[in-house]
Amino acid sequence: MIDNSRVAVVSGGATGIGREVARTLAGHGDRVVIIGRRAGLLDQAAEETNRALGAHRVIPVAADLTDPAQVRRAADRIAELGPVGVLVNNAGAIITPPADEGLEALAAAWRRDLDTNLITAVLLTNALLEHLSRPGGRLIFVSSAAAQRGGAGSHSAGSYAAAKAALHGWALGLARQLGGDGITVNVLAPGYIQDTDIFAGRDTPEFVAAKIADTLVGRTGTPADVAAAIRYIASADAGYLTGQIIGLNGGAVLGR
Repeated sequence: MIDNSRVAVVSGGATGIGREVARTLAGHGDRVVIIGRRAGLLDQAAEETNRALGAHRVIPVAADLTDPAQVRRAADRIAELGPVGVLVNNAGAIITPPADEGLEALAAAWRRDLDTNLITAVLLTNALLEHLSRPGGRLIFVSSAAAQRGGAGSHSAGSYAAAKAALHGWALGLARQLGGDGITVNVLAPGYIQDTDIFAGRDTPEFVAAKIADTLVGRTGTPADVAAAIRYIASADAGYLTGQIIGLNGGAVLGR
């Protein structure tokens, strides 16, 4: 029996937001490729989601998305599944610079942040661009409220915000480039989301309380909140939504 369900690709799909996005898309019928560098975690996430769904809908593909050769090999494997209906560029992390605050160490930390949060998306998107469904493809970038309000308090916050903000201008250009092919391109910029690795070790009760106080709705975001938003952006109902930076932050950053 041929499976005609849509192919969706989620980078950084082993944990946190990416794992929940993959679970949500798979639960609504997509075949989902989760891709990242940690093979063991990818396999575990795929196995657990498939078991919960009672169907083999999540496929793990291990690759370091900063390495062009590995991205190319991963894209070739994904292309064998058929046209890509959804690409969610979710991979990212805050890179903490070393204690040595010399210019060399600072430059290295910034380059790692750009590699992790920008270049991963650039390489994976370009490797899969010719395979995106035309019309109907959905290209989605997961950014951060930090890109809208700026990073503060450390070099790592600044380089992370800058790397995520770089996605915005690039995505808007892609929206213009691909609109004629019927492909939508949007950026989702979440605020503080609990239960992710990005603030691991820093999410003290005081830290979380401050994040909650920064919102208008009095709570943190969850991976399920992000997954629900992405599910809509990736849907057929969102065909008129493109070229947008969408804040999902409980009002911590107001729209403008």
